[in-house]
Amino acid sequence: MKIAVCISQVPDTTTKIKISSDGRTIDPSGVTYIINPYDEFELEEALKLKEKHGAETVVITLGKDSSKEIIRKAFAMGIEKGILIKSHAELDSFSVAKNLSDVLREISPDVVFFGKQSIDYDDSQVPSITAEMLGIPCINVVVKLEIDPSTGKVIAEREIEGGKEVVESSLPVAIAAQRGLNNPRYPNLKGIMQAKSKPIEERVASFGENKTEIISMSLPPPKSKGKIVGEGVSAVPELVRLLREEAKVI
Repeated sequence: MKIAVCISQVPDTTTKIKISSDGRTIDPSGVTYIINPYDEFELEEALKLKEKHGAETVVITLGKDSSKEIIRKAFAMGIEKGILIKSHAELDSFSVAKNLSDVLREISPDVVFFGKQSIDYDDSQVPSITAEMLGIPCINVVVKLEIDPSTGKVIAEREIEGGKEVVESSLPVAIAAQRGLNNPRYPNLKGIMQAKSKPIEERVASFGENKTEIISMSLPPPKSKGKIVGEGVSAVPELVRLLREEAKVI
């Protein structure tokens, strides 16, 4: 069984984001980049399948040279091979999916893992678009997974509003991991040292015709000061009036 793990590099959630002077991109100065948190769950699931079934694993990411850092983290966790699709352009979900699908089509994996979304653009589109381009089924927000390589049978439990849903499919398949699927392992010292010398295959992004364009980017407005309208039951009428006339929430 062959497993491909698609990961992305995103700004650390603790980083204070600033907007660049062009008003359409993030100012990279002072920003710390990390592996997308949801991707840690897909990495762990791929490694569990590798250990259980002797699967071959490859990690793929699209970005600049700095993205090699997250590939090396995947190496340190136990992934064997790594591919960097190099691009300095700001690509939308369609372009990312097209570049990934072109490489994945060559590799022809049985399972393609994704995180359910990246925490930067947060649109949750890449797994589904990539799967559609490859012509394989996609199961999103997966919290439990069973795969039998001998029969090609896939059983996944996914989150839906108000409950969970069990889906049955067959290989090849794309899986988008949700928090709760597993508990990601920490790289050990041996893995970290070995990761430094592992080769990373480099490809050049072949597609960049975005379907969408970011027109402007802005930070959320600062929180306004609170207002005390009174105490006890006598304050209720005024509170209701303010909620209706000023806040316009009722």
